[in-house]
Amino acid sequence: MHDIWNPWHGCVKISEGCENCYMYFLDRMRDRNGRKIYRTQNFDYPLKTDRKGNYKIKSGEKIRVCMTSDFFLEEADPWRNEAWEIMKIRSDVIFYLLTKRPERVMKCLPEDWGTGWENIFFNVTAENQARADQRIPLLLELPFKHKGVMCAPFIGRVSLAEYLPSGQIQQVVCGGENYDGARPCNYEWVKLLRKECEEYDISFTFMETGTKFIKDKKLYTLPDKRLQAEMAYKSGISYRGKPQKYKLTDGLGIEIPEEWLYRPYFREGCHTCGSKPICNGCSKCGKCK
Repeated sequence: MHDIWNPWHGCVKISEGCENCYMYFLDRMRDRNGRKIYRTQNFDYPLKTDRKGNYKIKSGEKIRVCMTSDFFLEEADPWRNEAWEIMKIRSDVIFYLLTKRPERVMKCLPEDWGTGWENIFFNVTAENQARADQRIPLLLELPFKHKGVMCAPFIGRVSLAEYLPSGQIQQVVCGGENYDGARPCNYEWVKLLRKECEEYDISFTFMETGTKFIKDKKLYTLPDKRLQAEMAYKSGISYRGKPQKYKLTDGLGIEIPEEWLYRPYFREGCHTCGSKPICNGCSKCGKCK
């Protein structure tokens, strides 16, 4: 996937949301051990260029970082400074960071961080209310210019009413759990989050139902992820709030005009996907029929 950068792979389970980790599941399918943590061969992916010397990742693209690990994992401490340097070089690209370890973040920031870099979108996972109450207060204290909350896997009711009035949270995303042992996601939890986000005009995305989905007290089983995303879209519950504005700059520190930035391309089937509001678009790889 062209919108994912995994500078390292493997992780250590830390909370309830990790119990049925999709990375562990997929590694088992490949006869690998998800607990093995290593630097990947694609470490410098954001700096890759084409034959003409142009970056393959275009200015304005949003890149999800460490989707098969945690960017603030202790075992990755030896590699993180180099990853930060890559993100600093690509000040024209938005890097999406997601962690279950916000307590480690402050000591892992670069020396020249200041009040935060404009091209970093920092998120914490809040899979249930206990983890929301543990992690979001830390999120609000940390020096990032762009902040969000990811309620996935959504395995318990979460209210953000205590935190949204801060004005710091720019986006909330939720989605159910998949693969082995998937726990149910309840539509009532989704509706509560949507209502709270709408009250403060904060963008909310319901990206997928998960394998087990409860609606109107009835349990549905949806093993196909494409169907899950379609059902999330058909619910019509996602909400577009205040737009996120990033001041992306070129190598000389000059702000890039919005009209020069990347515009996502979507295929016909993309328009009924629940993840579309947060998607980087199609890479036009030719694999879709």
